Amino acid sequence: MHSFVLISGCSGGGKSTLLAELQKRGHTVIQEPGRRIVQEQLAIQGSALPWLDLEAFLQEALKIAQTDYVTAAQDGSWVFFDRGLIDAAAALQELRGHPLLEAVSRAYPYHPRVFLTPPWPQIYKQDPERRHDINAALHEYERLTRIYPLLGYQVSILPKTTVQKRADFVLNTLGTTAPYKERKAVKKGCQP
Repeated sequence: MHSFVLISGCSGGGKSTLLAELQKRGHTVIQEPGRRIVQEQLAIQGSALPWLDLEAFLQEALKIAQTDYVTAAQDGSWVFFDRGLIDAAAALQELRGHPLLEAVSRAYPYHPRVFLTPPWPQIYKQDPERRHDINAALHEYERLTRIYPLLGYQVSILPKTTVQKRADFVLNTLGTTAPYKERKAVKKGCQP
């Protein structure tokens, strides 16, 4: 869907913060499948965790991302995905070596512009849900910067700046150039 926009890139690069800002501005945001899986698996003491059973984790991420895609509102308004099917398929393909990525990309197209958070060691933090180190995050980022262009996506690297400026960058790049307050005023039918 051309209104489905992927925010991907380096783990710990500020995706969740950016998506919270986009949501605050009235846009639909789909949370990262991986975080949701880890939270659920920790709560039930499950094993589909990236540090216990990476393949089971990725299979579950693929399934959740597919459900997110088919159930997201398709009314033409922007829907921002914190990662998505392509991220999960790329990691699973790398792990198993079976071709999967192109079929997933064709069956579930996103907006042709993908936004990637670059490595940003100054803000990178491990937590109970993100146990991998910065080197694993860098490997993931390198994989994604190779894969998205090969699938025909145009990649925009997000600037290392405030969350408000990052959100403006995303919206301006997508062609939503009116400042946030003006957009809200116009939506309500008021004069800016």
